[in-house]
Amino acid sequence: MTRRSALVSLTIPLAIVPLAALAISGCEPSAMASGGASVGIAVAQERSIGAAVDDTIIASQIVSNFYQFDIELLRLVSAEVVEGRVLLTGNVPNPVNRVDAVRVTWQVDGVTEVLNEIQVSNQTGLKDFALDLWISTQFRTKMLLDKDIRAINYNVETVNRVIYLIGIARSELELKRITNHARTIENVQKVISHVRILGAN
Repeated sequence: MTRRSALVSLTIPLAIVPLAALAISGCEPSAMASGGASVGIAVAQERSIGAAVDDTIIASQIVSNFYQFDIELLRLVSAEVVEGRVLLTGNVPNPVNRVDAVRVTWQVDGVTEVLNEIQVSNQTGLKDFALDLWISTQFRTKMLLDKDIRAINYNVETVNRVIYLIGIARSELELKRITNHARTIENVQKVISHVRILGAN
């Protein structure tokens, strides 16, 4: 399994690609399939049920667009969606791939912002992927064990020892706690946050 394909399978499962196509066409069963999974998550998250369902559809369409444009993008780039804001991470071999990923993402209805954190590098290997996965696991564990953090509100990606965060913090204090946890993990080079504080404009 390649490095980025493993991340994509965790973030946006390929199994929902056909569901996305049906959802876009307005077929009820697919809406129920994608929406039903999101409803349970939204109850615990700070975002509304409607926003969670919309994000699921947006994420599905991004996968579908990547697949149709260039399956290599699907292998190399990962997308996290929160309230229409899309965080793109991953490694691509040249800057053109980076531009293509952003352009294809903007073609999806409902996307309000594209946060482009894709790195241009061809040096990433299995060892790098294993280290990034270890960092993400350590970070998620720290958040889950901290009773003052609602971990379900955050999505995490680690690429080349850089932690990328997107989500909704209940307060500035909570965001500081999360950032501090990330910075204390061994081998982390940088923490980049695209987290929105609840109630902030």
